[in-house]
Amino acid sequence: MIDQTKLPREETYVTCTDYKQVADAIRTMVIRGAPAIGVAAAMGVALGMQQAESAREFDEICATLASTRPTAVNLFWAIERMRRLYMELQGRPIEEIRAKLKTEAQQIRLEDIAINECIGKNGAALIPDGKTVLTHCNAGALATAGYGTALGVIRAAVAAGKKIDVFADETRPFLQGARLTVWELQHDNIPATLITDNMAGHFLHSGRIGCVVVARTGSPRMGMWPTRSAHTQSLYWRKKTTFRFTSLLTFPRSIGTWRPETKSLSSSAPPKK
Repeated sequence: MIDQTKLPREETYVTCTDYKQVADAIRTMVIRGAPAIGVAAAMGVALGMQQAESAREFDEICATLASTRPTAVNLFWAIERMRRLYMELQGRPIEEIRAKLKTEAQQIRLEDIAINECIGKNGAALIPDGKTVLTHCNAGALATAGYGTALGVIRAAVAAGKKIDVFADETRPFLQGARLTVWELQHDNIPATLITDNMAGHFLHSGRIGCVVVARTGSPRMGMWPTRSAHTQSLYWRKKTTFRFTSLLTFPRSIGTWRPETKSLSSSAPPKK
């Protein structure tokens, strides 16, 4: 995995050889982003069981990984999905358990990439051509198994021929927008401008922003969104102007099944005075 704490100045990779190293990578934010954490956790469970002397070590492996990021929704979803498979394999030879857990972890990774690409394909239609897109934090390939959610929509829009540029909030205090989102956009040759978080309101009010695209892992009913001041700022100005605010829900609602949503808040009503 790429070490996200070193970006953008240094592009280095970390190889985890046991589940404790995977747990440490999640805890120290070497890897971050809800979908990426989920995939890493599943890989950690599979890796731990490859080295386990008996199936009895499974619970300890899961507990170690679960303690890394108590607010990471996908972390617990992935561990629970691996646990359900493990329970179905009770009494089977340890070699079979190891093989099937490894296959399941790899499948979780492939599903995440497919979901991101699906979100991108469907979300690209919501991006207005010739406009500036505002995004917050990092919801790109670094935060997922690949391609990205919010940045996946932007990538798909560019691939479809739309002429857009991106404003990226810095995202205090960890600066995921400044360090990671801009780095990804520059790698893809997508025009990007870094702004401070408190500049978002100005550009939204000015009419420069044609669309806001962010990602989330929870819903208002869960009391989990918006979780950032810039999201709240965007929603406030959404009520005052007529730009489109698109949030991508990537929370796995049921074990073993991903049901991504794309919600768009848009209006043709004139701006309020």
